Amino acid sequence: MAVQQEWQISCRDIASRRRDMTVFVSQGHIVVTVPPGEAAVLTPLEVGRLRAALRDAVVDASGAVGQ
Repeated sequence: MAVQQEWQISCRDIASRRRDMTVFVSQGHIVVTVPPGEAAVLTPLEVGRLRAALRDAVVDASGAVGQ
């Protein structure tokens, strides 16, 4: 049984409170959760982390589809 990976990306909401975004794979789809009812405000570094998490999730999702 494969372990589901989950990536946490720090961000801030529109009021500058610390929040997290989460990226994970579910049934071959990439799921991104953001702070409930809020906008996620990202620094350039946090965008890079989100990009890396999405890239890794795509690789995991592609492997899940082929299984």
